[in-house]
Amino acid sequence: MKIRKSEIMIFVFILLCFIIGIYFYPQMPDKIASHWNAQGEVDGYMPKAEGLFTMPIMFTFLGLLFIIIPRVDPKKENIEKFRKYYDGFIIIFFIFMISTYINVILWNLGIKIKPDVIILIGFGIMFYYCGILCENSKMNWFIGIRTPWTLSSESVWDKTHKIGGKLFKIAGIVSIFGVFFPKYFVFFAIIPISAVAIFTIVYSYVEYKKETK
Repeated sequence: MKIRKSEIMIFVFILLCFIIGIYFYPQMPDKIASHWNAQGEVDGYMPKAEGLFTMPIMFTFLGLLFIIIPRVDPKKENIEKFRKYYDGFIIIFFIFMISTYINVILWNLGIKIKPDVIILIGFGIMFYYCGILCENSKMNWFIGIRTPWTLSSESVWDKTHKIGGKLFKIAGIVSIFGVFFPKYFVFFAIIPISAVAIFTIVYSYVEYKKETK
């Protein structure tokens, strides 16, 4: 079984997180800030060990999921057609996750970079790249805009992902602009991507109905 570079990178990222957590463990307070509200204020704390190692453990499970999906999908031959874009998403996702993890550690060491800035930029980059991934994806069971109608028609899949890709890119740009308006985090990060999700579901249904007629 061939091991891809992206899969090696997953294990490198996960190992890096554990190393960082172990290195900073002695320097962290007994209770560490672990959650922030939309205004960038701390509203949740965790014990040191739990706060430092929950994310790396979560990354491990997500990494295994990313590796397994292309191998178990019944349409895995289609995934191979856009595999380089899928691999690119994996790298971007883990860079974002590690940035968030490091930011949590820095905050608890007194270097307070507002998490909403990291999250908005990270969301923006990921949303934009999701647009690229959508535009190049082929029908499969795990990756993309999977509705009953896109999974029932290849042409509906292609049409939905073409327009969905453009909308994801717009949502990404909007999210990045949210950095200048941190108090309105929801309007720049959550609402645009929710609107894209709802639109693509409705659009796929409408296109499927047109096709069946």
